[in-house]
Amino acid sequence: MARIFITGSADGLGRLAAQTLLDDGHQVVLHARNHARLTAVSALIDRGAEAVTGDLSDPGPTRGVAEQVNALGPVDAVIHNAGVYTGARILPVNVVALYLLTALIRRPARLVYLSSGMHHGGRADVRGGDWAGLRATASYSDSKLFVTALAFAVARLWPGVSVNAVDPGWVPTKMGGPGAPDDLREGHRTQEWLATSDDPRARTTGGYWYHQQPREPHAAARDERFQDELVSELAAFTGTRLA
Repeated sequence: MARIFITGSADGLGRLAAQTLLDDGHQVVLHARNHARLTAVSALIDRGAEAVTGDLSDPGPTRGVAEQVNALGPVDAVIHNAGVYTGARILPVNVVALYLLTALIRRPARLVYLSSGMHHGGRADVRGGDWAGLRATASYSDSKLFVTALAFAVARLWPGVSVNAVDPGWVPTKMGGPGAPDDLREGHRTQEWLATSDDPRARTTGGYWYHQQPREPHAAARDERFQDELVSELAAFTGTRLA
């Protein structure tokens, strides 16, 4: 039995992963933007899931989320699922919050970052990004390229942790829309597998996965100089360095 923290687990793939992990006997720590959003997962809380709250578009509440998780005790894995598709909050929610939570939550054995096949269309340029989200300076594709590069940077810097990025596919969630062609169950299976499985493949690090199969990411995500530029930018903006 593992203990897993899942960001953005009030709906969509995060909630589905939480439900499946609970069904499999694992302990789950849920996350919602605010207390009102917890009503959507009351059934999971009634089954024993714990919950934390905080708006990941703001570094202050994001730090609060990390503090809440640490106060509940160590977790074995974190699934960084939360994300937004449009608007000025793309960089704060999709990238800055992941970086801060990675740096501040007591280090788990496994980290899983939700990327997207759209990261292949991202721009490998961190200059001029408005990390505070006061204006829109990056696309969803850009943010997911940053997420993928961040995952590989953490895998390189923390060799004792299993760190992987996942493309869940284009699935019929609120973000993906009802006409999305991919399999909804496959959209969260890989995250669960990477977070809990004893399969030797699931215990590797530095991978980019689609439906439990390795895929080749954007070449820039593997570029250590780009990774270091991204981590440096995020450290400077947040005032927090990766240990």
